[in-house]
Amino acid sequence: MLKPQHLLTLRAVVRSGSFVIAARDLGYTSSAISQQISALEKETGLTLFEREAHGIRATTAAHRLVDLSIPVLAALDELDHQVRQLASGASGRLRLGSFPTAGVRLVPAALSELARTHPRAQIQLEEGEPDELVAALNEGELDVALVYEYGLDPRQWPEGLSCHPLLREDLVLLRARDSGLSSRLSGLSRARWITSREGTAGALTLVRLCAAAGFEASVAFRSNNYDVVRELVSTGLGVAVVPALGHSPDRAVEATRLSRRSAFRRVLALHRSENSNPLLGRMLRSLRSAVPEGPYVHPAHEDPG
Repeated sequence: MLKPQHLLTLRAVVRSGSFVIAARDLGYTSSAISQQISALEKETGLTLFEREAHGIRATTAAHRLVDLSIPVLAALDELDHQVRQLASGASGRLRLGSFPTAGVRLVPAALSELARTHPRAQIQLEEGEPDELVAALNEGELDVALVYEYGLDPRQWPEGLSCHPLLREDLVLLRARDSGLSSRLSGLSRARWITSREGTAGALTLVRLCAAAGFEASVAFRSNNYDVVRELVSTGLGVAVVPALGHSPDRAVEATRLSRRSAFRRVLALHRSENSNPLLGRMLRSLRSAVPEGPYVHPAHEDPG
């Protein structure tokens, strides 16, 4: 197998017409240049230079080998560049998993920022709930997973995962505007409730919030889609408690932050501790910068919890 360095040396000698000048240009000794050319002649079976009394003369074979090596050396140079780009995170691939709400309110801005700084990076986006994303993370199918935990349903994440808090969002009570319903949980014991699928952290949080207020919620509808929940509330079909990222301003819906200290949801980014993907740090910075502004959303550095 021909060595790229020997081909580079051949090109330098052919261009300069001198072992001495090529050695100076490449930072070698004349002896080292001579040895590389001899090794290349032995490897190829070609005579590359005719030794003359006052110097050397490149043979036709040497000129032809230089011509043939141009695309090869260019490809190797490009490969070296691409490897350096990959190592620096300027290119490469990152697999991001997100739960749906963050996929709407957090991920687009983060990917836009990453595309601005790393336009050649390839991002693969998957959607799922925290347990699904953590399993994919542990299996090596994801590099980063956006997950959440409620203040009334804290989580313990598996060993070997690094955790980066991104934000804390208040829980807000949604009622149809002008419904005349109380803005306090204790005054809603007879209301119909809309919440997420049974067994989810959101549904469990509602049970615990209402229990602390002295009643059991009467659940009329369940949906994991907060747009659906908000529309149901707007038509007067019930009231709901949702995390701040799950609520968009709606003239037909009135939102009130719950004052209980544990009424919050925290959003975090998880990754395997040993993950060495060069894009990982840049992705985490982009996610932090993408935290939306709002009265009910608090960046991680403002999180009192």
